[in-house]
Amino acid sequence: MKKLLALVLALVMIMSFAACGTEKSGDSNSSGNLSNLKVGMITLHDDSSTYDKNFIEAMYRALDNLGMSKDQLVLYTGVAETEDCYNKAKECVNQGCKVVFGDSFGHEDYLIQAAGEFSDVKFCHATGTKAHTAGLDNFSNAFASIYEGRYAAGIAAGMKLNEMIKAGTITADKALMGYVGAYTYAEVMSGYSAFYLGAKSVCPTVKMNVKFTGSWYDYDKEKAAAESLITGGCVLISQHADSYGAPEACEAVGVPNVSYNGSTKDVGPKTYIVSSKIDWTPYFEYMINCTAEGKTIDKDWTGTVETGSVKLLEVNTDVAAEGTQEAIDKALADFKAGTLKVFDTSTFTVGGKTLDSYTADVNSDEKFEPDTEVVANGVFEESKYRSAPYFNVEVDGITLLDRNYG
Repeated sequence: MKKLLALVLALVMIMSFAACGTEKSGDSNSSGNLSNLKVGMITLHDDSSTYDKNFIEAMYRALDNLGMSKDQLVLYTGVAETEDCYNKAKECVNQGCKVVFGDSFGHEDYLIQAAGEFSDVKFCHATGTKAHTAGLDNFSNAFASIYEGRYAAGIAAGMKLNEMIKAGTITADKALMGYVGAYTYAEVMSGYSAFYLGAKSVCPTVKMNVKFTGSWYDYDKEKAAAESLITGGCVLISQHADSYGAPEACEAVGVPNVSYNGSTKDVGPKTYIVSSKIDWTPYFEYMINCTAEGKTIDKDWTGTVETGSVKLLEVNTDVAAEGTQEAIDKALADFKAGTLKVFDTSTFTVGGKTLDSYTADVNSDEKFEPDTEVVANGVFEESKYRSAPYFNVEVDGITLLDRNYG
């Protein structure tokens, strides 16, 4: 009997340990003390940005799911990617926060600085690249396989193009999409490439032009970029930028739009099709539980369709092509089953050739030198070696109009 009890206790301890450090999704049934835990959150903008709004709403959902109150969150919005981020991180610590989260790529170095100073506080960062090489036990990165969501949204775009071709609105050779991107970072390139490949999977004649703004959030630049793409012949627009500039430009002239991070149906009821997004709720639950239980947070946590981290929002059936929801559902199911790979190298070429090998910059350094082979078994293995994207390949069929931002 004693041996049986010992075995049961050992199994319980193993299961408890698995909840953090190795698991890839949140566990709302924490055995840690959540009632007095304070959480810090630093965002680049406020909820007027679709990007930051997505994080803020996810944090409140996580707190609610865990039975915590909003008063347990110390939230700083509008924090620039400067020394101000480090100062706000220190203020979070001074207010008793045991875990501090930052949501913008440029926050990373300042959070690392704070993590080096406050070893008893956990610091977590979205979209960053340095946790696995920083050598700090209390600093972690997180991201999600959003390229899968982008691909599924691309399917919706391709089906809309097919509908336009069938209706005679455009001819097959005029199936040109436009994309408003922030920077020529791998995060953006991975996203727009996945979107394009999703569209191409159902509309083989599709091409795409990309314009960059040099900013994550600039309404005027994003709107101007969308208008320029439309004037240049683009008949459908998507974006990796955080304002309503591009969706509103589309609505003004009746051009279909696929958005990101949240629905823009309110500003584009006649043009909005669908949006992909990362739902950060599972990660926030995981992060908070690990902190409450004194357990290690994974250095590179990657959310997936299966963890509920990658989502497609409700399809606007007034604009989307018939059958769009069913096609999206099938793609998401195939991602869960592992039978669909976004960057299957048989589905695209680079410079007219199949991509048989590629060395990516996974272990980031100042020179951005490639260091890791990432093509295996006919697939570019995105997010396998770190959570943040490293796909920066220029796929045939996509034209970058301005590499110098405007």
